[in-house]
Formats: sequence, structure tokens, C-alpha cells
Amino acid sequence: MAFFSTRRLFAACANRAVVYAQHGDPATVLTALSYRPLPPPAKNTLNVRFLLAPINPADINVIEGVYPAKPELRHDLAPSGLGSNETPAFVGGNEGLAQVTEVGEGVQGLKDGDWVIMTKPQVGTWCTGRNVGMDDVEKVPRVEGLSEVHAATMTVNPPTAYNMLQDYLRLEEGDWVVQNGANSAVGQAVIQIAASRGLKTLNFVRPRDNLQHLVKQLGDLGATKVLTYDALSDKSLRKDIKEWTGGKMARLLGNDAHLVSYGAMSKQPLSLPTSLFIFKNLTCHGFWQSRWYKNSVRGDRVRVMQILANLISQGKLKEPAYEIVTISPKDSDEEAGQKVRDVIAKAVGGRQGKKTLLKFDTN
Repeated sequence: MAFFSTRRLFAACANRAVVYAQHGDPATVLTALSYRPLPPPAKNTLNVRFLLAPINPADINVIEGVYPAKPELRHDLAPSGLGSNETPAFVGGNEGLAQVTEVGEGVQGLKDGDWVIMTKPQVGTWCTGRNVGMDDVEKVPRVEGLSEVHAATMTVNPPTAYNMLQDYLRLEEGDWVVQNGANSAVGQAVIQIAASRGLKTLNFVRPRDNLQHLVKQLGDLGATKVLTYDALSDKSLRKDIKEWTGGKMARLLGNDAHLVSYGAMSKQPLSLPTSLFIFKNLTCHGFWQSRWYKNSVRGDRVRVMQILANLISQGKLKEPAYEIVTISPKDSDEEAGQKVRDVIAKAVGGRQGKKTLLKFDTN
């Protein structure tokens, strides 16, 4: 019997995925797995190679097993062991930019070399490549200024920001939007999309040592005001907000306001005083981009993507601050898995301030 290192195995297999066989702490359950080249695509399917795949907060919740959307177990990654019928595995990742490498019979509107993003949730994007159905992807409009980072991150955060600003209230130029977590990827998209529409934003962030740098960064994106949560306990804040907003938001939210919640990483309940509902007619909503994709028709998805692409081409929607973690062919599966576990550990802390993207290098 011959034994091979995972470096030699990857050279023969050419593909790699970040997988887990059971839910739990990502720092414990995640591992890398080499798998063989994809077979030719079946009818109405295509093979794609992932160029970049983000690590989003929801991805961590999925791995932990506390997220409502569940990925499918894969048993086609290996003939035996992990990723086979013996021990099926999940492939991590919900979002990513892929390039079409081969199309099957019946596929229309897509060809080799096209950029696509996933519209089917939890398809498993933390991998070199995979086979997907033609209805599970959308072609990325190639406009001037659109980078790989833009395209890889335009499925979740920018449409979340756009839809929250669009779907609940008819906002007019000069209206105010208040948000917390303003330096998150969604928060930065809210600032930029709001600014493109002439909306003003009041943005709250955590206190930090480099606060002035962050304030300038968000201001450059179009933020009107940036404050820390400490300011909420300052009695002068009410006066300041009344002055900034012309009296519209003496206590942050004015009459007939809408509160939209799109994230729950703290896993803590949202508590609101009854008086806001009775005397200010507050309306609360929960937004989930995955539900929007499920309930929308293809024309709506294409329209939103084109709007975002146009903002990018006009320089009004910039790339999020990011770092790319490259999984090299020279890395063993053990080394590749450790790289991902290390970067996930940073992401769980929530203070890295950058969008992390995985790149599976095959060169």
C-alpha cells in the first residue's frame, strides 16, 4: 500500500474545499479536503471555478448550526472517508464570485469565461470549483470599475443595504437614516447608497483607539455624522440631533419611523419600550436577504444587480475594506485548514474591520 502527502494528493486532485462533517465551533470542526477534477457538466448545469469567496458573519452561524438556512451534505467529494457516503460533509460559504469553465447541454445565456454569482443559498463557495444548476447562478454585468472584490461581495451586503432603504418607506432627498454597526460591510453600503440618493445618515460605531481614522473613512464614503455608542448616554446628544435634523428626530427615531433589523450576531433579544409603538407609531421589520431572493422573481434580482453595478461604475459604491487569504497549491490540507481556522477565529471577534475573502490558487 502506498501513502501520499496531501501536497502530492492536491497536485493530482486539483481541487480543494473547506468542509465540516458536523456543526460546532468553526475553529474546531473546519478542515480542508482535496478532491478530484470535476466531470463534464450534465444537461442544464455548468462547471465553475471560484475566484473569490467572502467569509460573512452568517457563514459562522451556519457552521455553528444556529442559522435557519442549511447547506446540503456532500457525498461526492471523495470515494471514501470524509466527503463520501461514509462521512458526508458540508462545504462552507454562501457567497462568491465564480467563472464559468464549462457549460452543459441546454444552458443558455452563459459561456466559458463569464462571471457568475450564486443565487441559490448555501451552495458551498469555499472551494476551488463545483457543478451548479443554470438557474442557481446569475451572470455578473461587466461594467467599468467592477473588480473581482466588488463582484464577490455583491450578493449579500450591498443588496441588503439597497433593499432596506427601498422596501419599507418612501425616503425623500434630505431624509435621515440612523444605523448602528456603521463600519460593517452592510453599514458602509448603506452610507454610500443613501448618499447617492441624497439621504443623510447618522452612524453609530464602537469606541476604539483609531476612532478619528474610522470617522474620516466613513465620512469619505458619504456619512453625514459618525458617533460612538457612548454618545447615547450624553444628555447633549438630543439637542445635537434636533439641530442636525431640524427637529425631526429628537430621540433618534421620529414619528412614524421604521426600524429594520438585519443581523443578530449577538444572539440577544431586541427590547423596545411600548411607548414608541403607541405614541410614535413605530413599525419594526426583520430583513433577510435570503428570503428576498426566495420570494423575488429573476427580473427583480437582475434589476437590483444592475442598479448596484451602475453605482459601482459611477464610483458611488466602493469595494469594502478587505484582505485576501490565499490557499496555495503548496499548502497541505492540514496547513490550508489551519489558515481558514485562524482567519475564522479573527472574524468571530468581530473587530478585524475588513472583509476577508478566500482565494483558492490553482497555479
